[in-house]
Amino acid sequence: MKINIIGGGPAGLYAAYLLKRDRPDAMVHVYEQNDAHTTFGFGVVFSDQALEFLRANDPETLDMVSRGLETWRDIELRIHAQAIRIDGVGFTAIGRLKLLEILRQRAESVGAVLINNRIVTSLDGLDSTDLVIGADGVNSLVRRTHEQAFGTRIDYLDNRFAWFGATRPFDRLTQAFKKLPQGYFNAHYYRYSESMSTFLVEVDASTFERIGFEHMSEEESRRYCQEVFADELAGASLVVNRSMWRRFPKISNARWSFGNRVLVGDALRTAHFSIGSGTRLALEDVQALAQSVADHPNSVPDALASYEAGRRPIVEKITAAANQSADWYDHFPQHMELPAWEFAMDYIGRSGRVDPERLRTMSPEFVDNYDRWQAAAAS
Repeated sequence: MKINIIGGGPAGLYAAYLLKRDRPDAMVHVYEQNDAHTTFGFGVVFSDQALEFLRANDPETLDMVSRGLETWRDIELRIHAQAIRIDGVGFTAIGRLKLLEILRQRAESVGAVLINNRIVTSLDGLDSTDLVIGADGVNSLVRRTHEQAFGTRIDYLDNRFAWFGATRPFDRLTQAFKKLPQGYFNAHYYRYSESMSTFLVEVDASTFERIGFEHMSEEESRRYCQEVFADELAGASLVVNRSMWRRFPKISNARWSFGNRVLVGDALRTAHFSIGSGTRLALEDVQALAQSVADHPNSVPDALASYEAGRRPIVEKITAAANQSADWYDHFPQHMELPAWEFAMDYIGRSGRVDPERLRTMSPEFVDNYDRWQAAAAS
């Protein structure tokens, strides 16, 4: 069996490992446009139990990743000069480059061939391949080549965001919402190593236009955002790594495969960064795909049909919540008109996945503090 994987991010590398591990006789090649030591972004965040799905089938990879994780047990919102702690919402994070190094090592350990610095511009040369996996992200060549066959839909949020790093480790995942004379700002930040953090800055469309971010260089944007969030950075600096302003694309596909070509990860569908599930979903995609290939060793069409049938209901449930969260962020200036504690309650319920009973069990201190605020406000 010959398998070509386009894209050497987490999804592509993990797919190579699983498929080659389960089919040692297969020829598995991964084509990545960057070199082995280059990646976009800084840290990758997961919910605290997000990687437990690896335990049953791949405990060694789970152990390797877990050793590099930073962990915390709550999150903090900063709004209207208040800091509100939401307990019981655990997260973990790891440097994206470190995660890629682990997955690259796993893929090479079973004999997958990793080809870096190779930009694939056409799928024409892959006709003799048994299976082509599009793990090539939001701008997927595999998806764009067969966009009509996949039934692709892409909708863009109005907000703009840019990924920066910060030269200090923050105690926990924090979000700082600011209303300034020049507009509305939100920063998502969390540590991913002992010395560095991810620092994502988001602005609404009006603020983006008013400030003129579109016409700024990467360095000019860095300096501007560093000044806006000087209090939060507390002397630390922002760091750039292709930190261009973007609009988040909500990608979906009516069909997940076409012929012998199949999509995984962000090539298949995006999940807004506010729920921390994008990389987890990508790894789960390829685990499900590899299992379907193993279950149908003599029929790629049957394997791809099984992959979609089993995985789609799970993905659609998570992406529905992610899209609700995305829409909340697309209107965050309006939400900021709420009092701080009301804003925090609105925030924690934004995806529709946390009902009052679950919230009280998960975050008892936060709910108690909210009830006290509500009682005081009513008196």
